[in-house]
Amino acid sequence: MPESAQGAADYILPLYMNGLTGRMLKAPSTTKKQREILLIYGHHAMLERWWSLVENLRPYGNVTMPDLPGFGGMESFYKIGIKPDIDAYADYLAAFIKLRYKRKRVSIYAISFGFVVVTRMLQLYPELAKKVDILVSAVGFMKNDDFHWSSRRQFGYRLFTRLLATAPLSLAIRYFFLNKAVIRYLTQHLSHSKHRFIEVTPAEFEENLNFEVRLWQANDVRTHWLTTGQFFTLDNTKVHIALPVVHIVSKGDHYFNNTTVEQHMRQVFMNYQKFTSTSKAHTPHITADKQAAAVMVPPGLRKLLAKKPNKVKV
Repeated sequence: MPESAQGAADYILPLYMNGLTGRMLKAPSTTKKQREILLIYGHHAMLERWWSLVENLRPYGNVTMPDLPGFGGMESFYKIGIKPDIDAYADYLAAFIKLRYKRKRVSIYAISFGFVVVTRMLQLYPELAKKVDILVSAVGFMKNDDFHWSSRRQFGYRLFTRLLATAPLSLAIRYFFLNKAVIRYLTQHLSHSKHRFIEVTPAEFEENLNFEVRLWQANDVRTHWLTTGQFFTLDNTKVHIALPVVHIVSKGDHYFNNTTVEQHMRQVFMNYQKFTSTSKAHTPHITADKQAAAVMVPPGLRKLLAKKPNKVKV
């Protein structure tokens, strides 16, 4: 376990929902502030991967981060006969919020794919908007054409990921290809994989590589590829959401066109506010410590989180 993630173990609890077993991190505030912060991680993640971000959020309130089915080591939707599409994740997250927060208000901080799920949840369950005190998108996106890639390239990716999401191939990938040798090769030769390591020093490379292998092996392979394929048909711009959004963009984002993302968010949300992360990649590298992860909570967002949350009961 990377040093940056070791503190997470003290706050991880079992999570049982909808017949699926996973984990949940619940870290109390390090100050007297009692804001409830729900952190939803992204596509290639587990609880320990985002502990350094949790450390940056704890001064502003209690932080809860649940696993999502098929991610972080949690059992997949396939176990209960549900296709792991975005609507299924939206339903799951809505049930989690209703169960865990009940009459409390909550500040949601959602990362990349996590924000896709949160957006769809608020579109399918508009009544939940009144529970949300602050909605934060950390390098989130809205629609398939937010990607830098051309339509032709996205079409190719969509066909390829559908193939990889078939049961036989996903099983073969998990047990024959998700090992250190293969992942090292891909990291050193594929442009997008190399970009994720752009902030990693030579001394940190092996630790990052080991954790990268753990991430790939913890997540359900079939779920990973099926949800990846859905990125290239995504359109979360059709339903208005009665909330403002705070959007954190990365200067070095190698996936998204930040201008296009902003246009789509302004189309859906009632107001838009942008802050900038100085990360050279989509997000800081996977073993980033608290100081390195601080770029994901820019000064402007810290000021918002430091304010007294709205106490209106819902």
